[in-house]
Amino acid sequence: MKKTVMRKYAKLAVQKGVNLQKGQAAVIQASVSEHEFAEMVAEEAYRAGAKWVRMEWTDQTVTRLHYRHQTLTELCKVADWTVEKMKFTAKELPCMIHIASADPDGMKGINPAKMQKAMIAQSKVFKPIRNQMESKYQWTIVAVPSPKWAKKVFPGERTSTAVEKLWGEILKAVRVTEDNDPVAEWSSHNQRLADKCEKLNALDLEYLHYQAPNGTDFTCWLIPGHRWVGGCETLKTTGVDFNPNMPSEEVFTSPLKGKCEGTLVATLPLSYQGVLIDSFSMDFKDGKAVAVHAGEHQELLERMITMDEGACMLGELALVPNDSPISNSGVLFYNTLFDENAACHVALGRGFNEALEGFENMSDQEIKDAGINDSMIHVDFMIGCKELNITGHTRDGRDVAIFTDGNWAI
Repeated sequence: MKKTVMRKYAKLAVQKGVNLQKGQAAVIQASVSEHEFAEMVAEEAYRAGAKWVRMEWTDQTVTRLHYRHQTLTELCKVADWTVEKMKFTAKELPCMIHIASADPDGMKGINPAKMQKAMIAQSKVFKPIRNQMESKYQWTIVAVPSPKWAKKVFPGERTSTAVEKLWGEILKAVRVTEDNDPVAEWSSHNQRLADKCEKLNALDLEYLHYQAPNGTDFTCWLIPGHRWVGGCETLKTTGVDFNPNMPSEEVFTSPLKGKCEGTLVATLPLSYQGVLIDSFSMDFKDGKAVAVHAGEHQELLERMITMDEGACMLGELALVPNDSPISNSGVLFYNTLFDENAACHVALGRGFNEALEGFENMSDQEIKDAGINDSMIHVDFMIGCKELNITGHTRDGRDVAIFTDGNWAI
């Protein structure tokens, strides 16, 4: 990929992704294999006025080695210096830029029970600190192709060709071309998503009913005073806009914790903990996932919904039309950042405070009492298809078509 286009993408991540303000700090999380792009992002952050930039490097191969060779006792330990670093981050509130590139099947073969127990132990330490940062800083997730990810998406191509083709699909999805102004493109796109949110919010929906011929038949209730959001978000503390996900084609809300019934059938594979899970469904009763069905890796799904008390309940409902750029590309990315923007989806686990009207003036307990789910996980899986119909029931007793045959009806 041309370096001029890569730099344009890096600049977009800084200017429109996190919208770094002069004098702010930045943390960039990236794989060592993608250092070239990460270095471009760091340079663009400094050009935008960052007072400092910290690189946090990862390596999926080394992570595999940790889980394979370390004892569970060792994996569950949390070093004091890592806690202090997280506390410093919570105090400083730097912009956070995560560059995704991992092999979607890169952790296959690692003991899932060992991974789960280590994640639970670490989350008990870090989650309270992360909670302090909630809705107080800008963050974004962007992606660049690694060779293994590219070969997963384009298995019939030579590695170099696969990487170049994946670069092309990523750049199309994030609205970057050689001769356009991607910042302006994103401003227009954000306005289109805001218009959909305005229409949904005006309906004052009580619940949504999903139906599709593949077996999806699901009803989920919404929080009184909920908000649909999408595209850019605005920090209540500073008034700064930012785009958490690039790409993003969704509008979403957090449902009422513990009130949903029925069956959801996944329509795209899920990459969870570095393992691809395909062809699965979940049954919900009294607001909780009570059964999962999968041809492979069912145990991993069952462990996922028992990670903590909130892991079996939903934290997000997201609406994405079948007629959207990523869906129309026909490319299966095997990466939730992209595939969730090709189809309607839901997420198990943690909900979003910003989906609750007036959350900025509420305590953590008040937010939970209002119906926002809490969990150490937030795992999206895709349920959209071209036959999906979604009907909304308003609080004044009307039924309104929200989606018809996979696309917007409002």
